[in-house]
Amino acid sequence: MQEQHLFEYAVIRVVPRMEREEFLNVGVVLYCAKEKFLQPLFKLNTERLSAFCSEIDIPEIEKYLHAFEQICSGGRVAGPIGVLPIHERFRWLTATRSTVIQTSKVHPGFCTNANTMLQQLYAQLVL
Repeated sequence: MQEQHLFEYAVIRVVPRMEREEFLNVGVVLYCAKEKFLQPLFKLNTERLSAFCSEIDIPEIEKYLHAFEQICSGGRVAGPIGVLPIHERFRWLTATRSTVIQTSKVHPGFCTNANTMLQQLYAQLVL
């Protein structure tokens, strides 16, 4: 039997107008300390997003999601946050904020493979 690893995840959301508190789930970010895994999985459905909010700036949203991805990957290219330890980057990404890209509360679970779990959560919560 394979060993179970604790993981944490949050849903990545686009919130076009924060005052309305409406959002569209676009991805999931998953962190597993045992596997040294921090990765997002997202897809921006531009047609759905435009129907949700016609005046949203799609290229800007794509730029923010790319920065989210860079922070998960780490390194100097992601700026000062990118050089933090992996657990601190996850906490920074999932901190409560009032911006157009937000995350849900963090949820824990157990898995045998973080990447497989990321794919499953994405299918369940985003598609």
